[in-house]
Amino acid sequence: MDDPALPDPNIGPADIPDGLVKREAKKAAVWLGVAALFALAVLLAQPIMVIIGGIVFAAMIDGGQRLIARVAPFLPRGVRITLVLLGAVGFLAWLVTFAGGQIAAQAAQFPAVLETQIARLSALAQSHGITIKDFNLQQVAAQVLGSVGQVTRALGGIFGGFTTAFLIFILAIYFVIEPDIYRRGFAWMMPEESRKHFEGTAVRMGKALRMLLFGRLIGMTVEGVATWALLAWWGVPMAALLGLLTGLLAFLPNIGAPISGLLMVLVGFSGGTEMGLFCLAVYVVVQTVDGNIIVPMVAKRTADLAPALVLGAQLVFGLLFGILGLMLADPIVAMIKIALERQAERNDANRTPD
Repeated sequence: MDDPALPDPNIGPADIPDGLVKREAKKAAVWLGVAALFALAVLLAQPIMVIIGGIVFAAMIDGGQRLIARVAPFLPRGVRITLVLLGAVGFLAWLVTFAGGQIAAQAAQFPAVLETQIARLSALAQSHGITIKDFNLQQVAAQVLGSVGQVTRALGGIFGGFTTAFLIFILAIYFVIEPDIYRRGFAWMMPEESRKHFEGTAVRMGKALRMLLFGRLIGMTVEGVATWALLAWWGVPMAALLGLLTGLLAFLPNIGAPISGLLMVLVGFSGGTEMGLFCLAVYVVVQTVDGNIIVPMVAKRTADLAPALVLGAQLVFGLLFGILGLMLADPIVAMIKIALERQAERNDANRTPD
């Protein structure tokens, strides 16, 4: 007769006879799976961000071909996409050939001008009783300006980040040429009852991304050209470089504008108080026009993201994924917001009335 105190020899180490323990073990396995997926996402962060960058850039190209379609609807979609790509390549070629020499020369002078102005600010702080031991202004400024170090270095070298940019460009072309293939393929991996919902979500995400990036490009163009024109009119040194930096940094909402304004004012005061005050006025005017006219106009037709939410996402994505995460933070947040809104709409539609 079997002893009930002895374990059942038919129960293996993976068998859990107790129902409560078995349920808790399943919950623990789910949480461990989520943690493993999160760790895998962190491990594959760079490829994931490159893929997302390709999707975002594809939305930008698609928005350009849709804009051409309004003017020339008789052109095939492939021709419109080709025109957008040729326009982008042509702009880059012009930037390198015609403006590259001037901007490169200005970029070489840029660090020396900033160091001189930082030294002046440090001396001014000391004259007001703020010693270096109490407040090392040069060190703080170096840390602040370090956030744009990648941007200024990229301007000095043509091949900086070439591999990542090339991969994003190639992926964007594949995505924009035949978007239905990838959308259907992704939907095929979902349950059949969720495929229609995903199609609607993907369409809404695409529209929001196009409008968001279209508004961003308008803001970048307006800020960059206006800054360059006004600074060049007044005779501010390195006007072309400051205009280019202002336009590029405008792609980063909340963060780009203060950095470009700080650089502009520092360079302006290198030519005297009057020039510095003019640069400050240019910054205020350009940001006021962009913030009160362009941004509200675009926000009405996009995901309408809260500024604090975007800033928080930029800080988190910038820390986790670097400059690429910083650039893609608000498109990612916009897509997440739309996905949550669509899920809430689905839950409301499926909820049975009491």
